[in-house]
Amino acid sequence: MSNDAPTTPDDPQAPIDPQTAIDPLATAIDQRCRLQGEFTVRSGQVLTEYFDKYLFEGDPELLRHVAERMVPLLPAKSELLGGLELGGVPIATMLSQLTMIPTVFVRKKAKEYGTCKLAEGADVEGRRIVLVEDVVTTGGAVVDGAEALRERGAFVDLVICAIDRRPADATRLDAAGIEVRSVFTRAQLDAARATVE
Repeated sequence: MSNDAPTTPDDPQAPIDPQTAIDPLATAIDQRCRLQGEFTVRSGQVLTEYFDKYLFEGDPELLRHVAERMVPLLPAKSELLGGLELGGVPIATMLSQLTMIPTVFVRKKAKEYGTCKLAEGADVEGRRIVLVEDVVTTGGAVVDGAEALRERGAFVDLVICAIDRRPADATRLDAAGIEVRSVFTRAQLDAARATVE
C-alpha cells in the first residue's frame, strides 16, 4: 500500500466514537474509495465524484475487516454463501474463510459451454443460500441471482452486503421476499466523509 493510502483502523471491532457517531472502518473505506475527477457512468451522466468499490475489495486489510463485520449478520443455519458476480465474489471468499461455510459463485448468466452452470461450486438444490454482495443500489442483480437460484431448487431470502445504497423508493428486494443486512449504509459513509472534510 502506498504511503498516501488511508490507514486501516487498528481495531475494526472498536465501538463507534460516541462524540461523532462515526465508525472508523466507514471512514477508511470512504477515504479509499471516493474519487474526485470526471467520470462517465452507465447512464451517460458525467460526475465529478465516483465511489470505486473495488478499491476496498482489492485491499486485503479492508476486505478482511468488512468480512469480519459480516460474520455476526449471518443466520446460524447458513448452508452456503452465494458470491454474486463480480463484486460479491471476493467478499464471499473471505467470509467463507472466516466462517468455514462453503461458497458458490453466482454468475449473471449461466455458462454456455462446459458444465453450463449458473452457480459454480457446490450443488445448490435444497440448500439455504445467503447471497453476498458488495454494494446494493437498486437490488436488481440480487433479485436476478436469487430467482435463478430458486429455479434450481435453492432457498434464498437474505443478502448480506458491504454497503446498502438503496434509495427510499427501492422496493424490488422487498417484493421478492429478500431481506437486506448491511455493514454500512450510504448515509454512514457520507457522514464519515463529512467528518474529514
